[in-house]
Amino acid sequence: MNRAATIALTALAPVSWGSTYAVTTEFLPPDRPLFTGVVRALPAGLVLLAAVRLLPTGAWWWKSVVLGALNIGAFFPLLFLSAYRLPGGMAAVVGSLGPLFVAGLAAPLLSERPSARTLLTGIAAALGVSLVVLKATGAFDALGVAAAVGSSLSMATGTVLTKRWGRPAGVGPLTLTAWQLTTGGLLMVPLALVVEGAPPALDAPAVGGFLYLAVANTALAYWLWFRGIGLLSATQVTFLGPLSPLTAAVIGWAALGEALTPLQVAGMALALTATLAGQLLPARRPGPAVVLPPAPARSARRASR
Repeated sequence: MNRAATIALTALAPVSWGSTYAVTTEFLPPDRPLFTGVVRALPAGLVLLAAVRLLPTGAWWWKSVVLGALNIGAFFPLLFLSAYRLPGGMAAVVGSLGPLFVAGLAAPLLSERPSARTLLTGIAAALGVSLVVLKATGAFDALGVAAAVGSSLSMATGTVLTKRWGRPAGVGPLTLTAWQLTTGGLLMVPLALVVEGAPPALDAPAVGGFLYLAVANTALAYWLWFRGIGLLSATQVTFLGPLSPLTAAVIGWAALGEALTPLQVAGMALALTATLAGQLLPARRPGPAVVLPPAPARSARRASR
């Protein structure tokens, strides 16, 4: 498969994550972000684990726990906490800084020095997303800002560590997906029980929404993402991240009746241009790793309300 096709397939992952907010608000029980995170990750991880029938061995037991915690178990709760405490799309704006965080971490961990072009492209992507989702209303607190930064750093660290560690011989992207979704989901279970209590009653629309999130939005989307990071550079894949809040904004306009201002349209054009430029950056030789990405676009969609 050629490079353009690989990029296109990988891009389907953040596009799918852009639907998370609409599905959550329209079909799922309200105010249960941790329960939603558990149902989204753990069943998908267990089904994939049963399918691949392969457990980690040796050092990959603790590596899977670390990566599952960074990419799922810590990322989801921090992202949702920031979404609830910050106004508008501030959490999404911080999340759009992911390419810059990855570039900074890649220098000490992967010995990859970021170029000026990479940094400028990352800044342009963050600016474009901010024009789409950021509203200058309300006040934000220090805990919300810390959670937003923490969620973005958690994902970026998980991305770079997965690139650094690679994957065991004979282990493919699907198996790594199973390991990380399972460990991340298990880590969220006690937190969800303590913070939110017993699981809520589910009606038919909620069951359908959870099935979509677990199958298409998580198992399939994360597998596409992991597959892409094995074939592309970490920087290229990270620059696909802004497609998530942009997709969320488009869904809000097309399906939820939310208006798009000329400034938001200009921001979309800027973010899409930066995303495309991120794929044209000089590619370093990609490692064998598979990376877990950003996650739900729920915080981004809060912004366009």
